[in-house]
This record gives sequence, structure tokens and C-alpha cells, in this order.
Amino acid sequence: MSQKSFFIRPAVVDDVDAILKLVVDHAAYLKAADQVKATPELLRKNFFETPYAHTLLAVVGSREAPGEVIGLAIYCHNFSTWLGKPGVSLGDIFVSEAYRSYGVGKAFFGELAKIAEAKDCARLDWGVMKWNQPTIDYYEKKLGASPMSEWMGMRLEGEGVANLKKFALQ
Repeated sequence: MSQKSFFIRPAVVDDVDAILKLVVDHAAYLKAADQVKATPELLRKNFFETPYAHTLLAVVGSREAPGEVIGLAIYCHNFSTWLGKPGVSLGDIFVSEAYRSYGVGKAFFGELAKIAEAKDCARLDWGVMKWNQPTIDYYEKKLGASPMSEWMGMRLEGEGVANLKKFALQ
């Protein structure tokens, strides 16, 4: 890609295989390829049938002559009770290595800002692995993002979620 010829568009159901490939590539970059459990069926169901999350894709070329899918941004909406407004929660953003430094990441954030504004969202939140200093630097220096050092992520998976049912009221 000798010039910055790409565009961003919402994913459609026919993009599931390309999305899954980028998810696997992203997991490999994060040294967690063995943790990917997503399948085309799960992505189809949870992005397009339900949909619990949304995906933006970066595509080489133009809308009239699209080429390879080179990046993705997966997001959903959250809610700030303190602000009384929804927010955008960026779950994953990834750009194929050969296409970094072309402004693709910034373009994704620009599209997410337009979505946030259209939905009257108060915030755009996302996480980054603590060891990923080049990405942290990018977010802070290029985007002006602030780390949320006062917050710590918490998670339950699988059996941990199922175990919570014991606290449900009868």
C-alpha cells in the first residue's frame, strides 16, 4: 500500500471469516493465540443476529474497488450511571502489521467518535495490556488518552459466572 488508500466501514455477515482471521492475528500479537475460542458461528450470532457487539473494518482500496480487510475495531455500548449517559466500550482494535503507520488506527478512533456523538455517548473506554508500552505510548501521545490507574479490571469466566447463580434470589 504505497499510499494511504483505505476506508472504514461497518462489518456485514459476509465478513465473518475476515473478522475471525483478524481476531486470531490479534490474539497472536498479544501472545494469546491459544485462548481464541471464537468460531464463525459464534461471530455470526453475536455480531449480526443478536447483536451484542459491532465491528468496524478497515479495507484497502476504495468503496468502489475494495480490497483486503486489514483491521478491525470491535465495540459495544456501556452506561455511566454517574453521567446518566451511554458510552462506547472498545473491546478490540487491531491493524495488520503491514498496514500500521498509515493512520488506520486513528481512522478507527475517528469513526468511533462519530458513533459516540451520534448516540450521545459521554465516554469512549478501552483497555490495553500493561506490557504493551508502544501501544500505551500511542494512545497517550497521539490520541491524548489518559490511563485509568485508579481502576482495576475484574473478570469471571465460565464456571466462575455459573457459580454466581448461588447468590440469585429464589
